[in-house]
Amino acid sequence: MKELTIDASVENTPAVIDFVNELLEESGCSMKTETQIDVAVDELFSNIALYAYAPSSGAATVQVELRGEPPAAVITFIDRGVPFDPLKKTDPDVTLSAEERKIGGLGIYIVKKSMDDMEYEYRDGQNILKITKNF
Repeated sequence: MKELTIDASVENTPAVIDFVNELLEESGCSMKTETQIDVAVDELFSNIALYAYAPSSGAATVQVELRGEPPAAVITFIDRGVPFDPLKKTDPDVTLSAEERKIGGLGIYIVKKSMDDMEYEYRDGQNILKITKNF
C-alpha cells in the first residue's frame, strides 16, 4: 500500500490524481477504469477540501492498495474533518431535468454507481471512506 498525506485543498486535487494514476499505470489498469477512478478521486478529494474543515483547513491522507485476485484498486480517504457519511446521502432524482433537480449530490451518486464497492466509517475522530474498483 502507498500513502500520500497532503493539505486538503482543491489546488492539490491534481497531485492526488497523479499519485493514484502513477500506481494504476504500474498495475496495467485499463484507461477506461483509470478514468472512472479519476472521476471518483476528483469528486471525493474535492469534497474533503471544500467541506471537511470549512472554514479552516486540514490534511487528508489518500491510501492506494492494489489487489491481485481479482485485480482491483482500493483507495481510502482519511480526514479529521466534520463527520460525513456520503453513503447516507439521498441519491438525486436523475429522472428529473437538470433544471428541476436540486443542486448537489450528483458527484457522490456518480461515484456510488461507477465503483464496485464503497464503505464509510467514522473512527477515532476520522472520516474513513474506502472505494474499490475491480479491473
